[in-house]
Amino acid sequence: MALELGLDHLPACLALDQRALGGLWTAAQWSSELQEPRRPCWGLLEGEQLIAVACGWLVVDELHITAVAVDPGRQRQGLGRRVLERLLEQAAALGAAHATLEVAASNGAALALYGRCGFSTAGIRRGYYRNGDDALVQWRRLHDAQEVRIAAHS
Repeated sequence: MALELGLDHLPACLALDQRALGGLWTAAQWSSELQEPRRPCWGLLEGEQLIAVACGWLVVDELHITAVAVDPGRQRQGLGRRVLERLLEQAAALGAAHATLEVAASNGAALALYGRCGFSTAGIRRGYYRNGDDALVQWRRLHDAQEVRIAAHS
């Protein structure tokens, strides 16, 4: 079951970040992510080990997804989808109308995950990443016109 992460999960977040993202964020960045009330962060633990995480930042009525990571040894088991769906559900409950993120155009696995969760490409940021890769801006609505929450798996 996905659980909301807090500052006590900082070491586990740093460890998963290192395994799955190559140390993308510093301890200070993770600390901010885990302490800010408008930055929900959900994870899946196996024992004491964090095996999946999804974090975002609520800005007015938008959830900007800042990180989704799954332990390399546990990928393709639906874990990323579970934490991402929980993050989207919480954002919708807190009033977010849509969600957005950037993903490397070459990251087929992530694009497939986001597609299964209802995201579509809304734009491109050329040379967005340090290595020169382009980013695809992904977007999805969390509510329909009648303000009814749209399920994460739609």
